[in-house]
Amino acid sequence: MIAAASDALYANGAACGQMYKITCTGATNQGVPQPCKGGSVTVKIVDRCPSPGCQATIDLSQEAFTAIADPNAGKIQIDYTKV
Repeated sequence: MIAAASDALYANGAACGQMYKITCTGATNQGVPQPCKGGSVTVKIVDRCPSPGCQATIDLSQEAFTAIADPNAGKIQIDYTKV
């Protein structure tokens, strides 16, 4: 599965190709108060998610997001570690 990294994490391309383990830790809005499904997903950083449009550390592909959270949430809180 794939994802894009924010400018800070992308580090001028240094993160490209790196693998990260992503875990949903909670909601960012009241629309879906408990979006997390449990578990985690490992993604490969394949692109940069530029600001101001990217307001997150990691922008997950739809497949990766759906694996760990309710897609109706749109945005979630995450923990991530490089693997």
